[in-house]
Amino acid sequence: MTQNIYDDPEFFEGYSRLGRSVHGLEGAPEWPSLRALLPDLTGKRVVDLGCGFGWFCRWARENGAAQVLGLDVSENMLARARAVTADEAVSYERADLEHLELPDASFDLAYSSLVLHYITDLPRLLATVHRALVPGGQFTFSMEHPILMAPMHPGWTMDGQGRKTWPVDSYQMEGPRVTNWLAEGVVKQHRTIGTTLNLLIRSGFAITHVEEWGPTDAQVAASPMLAEERERPMFLLVSARRG
Repeated sequence: MTQNIYDDPEFFEGYSRLGRSVHGLEGAPEWPSLRALLPDLTGKRVVDLGCGFGWFCRWARENGAAQVLGLDVSENMLARARAVTADEAVSYERADLEHLELPDASFDLAYSSLVLHYITDLPRLLATVHRALVPGGQFTFSMEHPILMAPMHPGWTMDGQGRKTWPVDSYQMEGPRVTNWLAEGVVKQHRTIGTTLNLLIRSGFAITHVEEWGPTDAQVAASPMLAEERERPMFLLVSARRG
């Protein structure tokens, strides 16, 4: 079963204070880039893999989706999502994405934000998503950039122009990484970019966009703390289509 860290009280309390938890999609700096990858949702059937508080589910309905299904393993997340959603066309279900089953050809868009780096059996999940999409259906997702999960030497190094660099170790060594982000013992699955993209291709997807996300000048000006995120990519954004 997927590690259900979001039902850990300490973790959930910390996560609930994050900007993206308080302000929703607009509190996620990568959201404008993700939004730009999405198709016209008018009349579309949408599934959100790891829906959290349901921010995207509600946004999809507000932007024309006919039906939206939000899936999450966390009861805490689902309880919050249900409490703030008053729309019969949006439904939430508890699901372990490691063992997910979805009806064939039942969705036009599958969406996932910062979830896939927790999944151990990613090939199985990708195959499930592929089957659940109609021909031509789209899968758009974000995940932590794998550089963030590769161990790093303590401290910075400098390049020839006096800029900080991130000395990454063990990037090619894939597998679980244990971090202490918001709570101790959070397990994430490290894969190279090549592995992730090739798994999509083997699952039958045609990749249409890949972005190693970083903040824009305007975002850094509005929130100077984001300047550090230009030192290395923070997120990997991908969009793919079922043939």
